This record gives sequence, C-alpha cells and structure tokens, in this order.
Amino acid sequence: MLTNLFTIFDPSTFIFSLNWMSTLFLLILFPHFYWLFNSRFMYLYKYFLKILIDEYKIIMKFNFNLNNLLYFIVLFLFIMFNNFMGLFSYIFTSSSHLIYSMVFSLSMWLGLMIFGWFKNTKFMFAHLVPQGTPFMLMFFMVLIEMLSNIIRPLTLCVRLTANMIAGHLLITLLSSFIPKMIFMYFIVLLCQMLLLVLEMAVSIIQSYVFVILMILYMKETN
Repeated sequence: MLTNLFTIFDPSTFIFSLNWMSTLFLLILFPHFYWLFNSRFMYLYKYFLKILIDEYKIIMKFNFNLNNLLYFIVLFLFIMFNNFMGLFSYIFTSSSHLIYSMVFSLSMWLGLMIFGWFKNTKFMFAHLVPQGTPFMLMFFMVLIEMLSNIIRPLTLCVRLTANMIAGHLLITLLSSFIPKMIFMYFIVLLCQMLLLVLEMAVSIIQSYVFVILMILYMKETN
C-alpha cells in the first residue's frame, strides 16, 4: 500500500534505481525502419511526421532551417513517446519530473539567449521595449520583459510536468476506488478508460505545445 500518493512518481520505488532507463524504451521502435516493406504502423508514423513537418514549416517561415526542423521533430517524438511510456503499468514516468523537461527547456533557452545577445544584440535590446510603449513606461517594461524572459524555461518544464502528474494522479485515485465500489465497478472502469484516452491526447498535445513554444522563442532571437 502506498504511504503517499506521490510515491508512484518516485524513481526508487522498485528494487533497482534504474527506472530512468525507461526513457530509452522508445529505441525498441527504431528497428521498424529497416524492414523492406512498411507496416501499417510505419505508414501512419510517416503520415504523422509529414503533418508535423508542414506545421513547423508554416510556423518557422523565414527562419526555416533543416537542422532546426530535425531537432524539433526529434524533440517532439522523444517527449511524446516518453509521455506514452508512462501510461503503461510498472513503467517509470520520466516526463512527470522537473529534471526531465528542465534539461530540454533550460539548455535550449540558454543557447538561444547566448546566440541572440551575441549575434543580434540590437534586436534583443529592441525586443525589451514593445512598439508604441510610452516613454514613462519604458523602464518598467524592460524589467517586465526581462522577468518574463528569465522564467520561460521554468514555465515550459512546469507546464509539461504538471499536466503529466495531474492525469496520472486521477487514474491512480480512480483505481483505488475499484475494490471498494463493487457495484459500480464497470462505471469506474469506464471512467478510467476515458481518462486513459484523455491522457493519450494530453501526451501528444503537451509535447506539441512544448516544441511550438521553443520555436516561437527561437524566432524572437532572429
């Protein structure tokens, strides 16, 4: 019996503390690429990637770069697959930890800030004051823009982590009621299945939002 509801996210709940290795489970999907004939899964996967590439091209516009596109697609797939892996039983949910999303958000944010301030210094200074700001409010707006820029990596990682934790906690709470509510067993089970479908949608949406915000932050430094 769990002494604390949040122990389901504890990396050392099992015998071995190698639960973070679950982030590498998505490597199991890679051998599908080397088959001579594509399966239905691969057709669906390639169709999904095509939609993703077209969407990112529209957002990037003039800042389109093949290297950036490949990076963002890989980042999206990595986060999405790890979100999905956390929905399986007895698999450690790595995307529900701040350290997981902080690695991506903080490293990307630092790289963009270094690039922007060294290569586009005038543009970065101009971005601190929105166009049309009255002179008396300029100094105040600079502080607000700097603060909003600094907390960006924190908001990115907290958004992803909080959404993953919320869904898993709801599923865990509902599963604890099943033994006590025998007469409503099928109703609780149906609610749990609906929550599971919702969590699958959230896994895709949160990874998409994470990458989209990364692209928008990148556009602000160019």
